[in-house]
Parts: sequence; C-alpha cells; structure tokens
Amino acid sequence: RDMADQKLIGKTGRVTGRVGPGRIGEVMVPVRGGTEAYHAYSADDEEIGPGTRVLVVDLLPPRTVVVTPV
Repeated sequence: RDMADQKLIGKTGRVTGRVGPGRIGEVMVPVRGGTEAYHAYSADDEEIGPGTRVLVVDLLPPRTVVVTPV
C-alpha cells in the first residue's frame, strides 16, 4: 500500500452508488486535492443509500474501500 492510499482510512466520503449486503457500491472520497471514486463495501453488511456520509474504515487495494455511515 502506498502512503497516499493509506491516508484514505479515517476520511469521510459520500455514497454515490448504493452500498448493500454482498453488493459493491461506489463512494466519492476527497483525496490529493480532488475527489475520487472508489468501489465500496459496507463494514456492517447494511444498506447505505446514495448521499449518505460515510467513514472509510479499511482499504482493499487498488480501488476498493470499506465504509460505515457517520
């Protein structure tokens, strides 16, 4: 893992594509002075709808994060 990606853990982002149990979604996370899209799984296997603010709790390289609502 490179250091820039490691810094994703602890950041907050916003769900843009529904995250649900056994279903990969999408979140936008502010990184490197911009905002980037990442694939996302729910940390608690719960449904997280678009527009929900989430916290990144883990990283699955290269472009997938695990999130929980804040």
